[in-house]
Amino acid sequence: MMLFAVKIVFQVALWIWFLGCTTTYKIGKYKLVEGMGIKSAEFVTLCLYSLGLITYYFISSIGKWILLSILILWLVVQFFCHWYYTIFGASEQKLKGYNECFKNTVHVFPISDTRLVPDLYHIVQHILMLLNVVLCLV
Repeated sequence: MMLFAVKIVFQVALWIWFLGCTTTYKIGKYKLVEGMGIKSAEFVTLCLYSLGLITYYFISSIGKWILLSILILWLVVQFFCHWYYTIFGASEQKLKGYNECFKNTVHVFPISDTRLVPDLYHIVQHILMLLNVVLCLV
């Protein structure tokens, strides 16, 4: 029963956190994430995650695998949008575009002119995604 509650808490946390990709989240004068609206790839991903959660709870025989597939696909996409460039480096153009896009968001680590550094929003999002993958497997 406790594991079930933990799963729900982290699934809801990820859903609410990722909703920020469609609606802007601010903390005072600081922007956590700028929402891209409902006509965005982020909104499609939020819908897919929502469908994954629905199947997880209402079609238990295949729901776990559908949700797990969506989470893993989403995590792979996020890896190649963020962490790949953090680990292996980014072109000057990619780095400039990324830093410009996320210049007004909250950063735990300072923006770099030589390495792509994800902002706080994406770090938390990726941790929540990993936790949800692990919890889906247990």
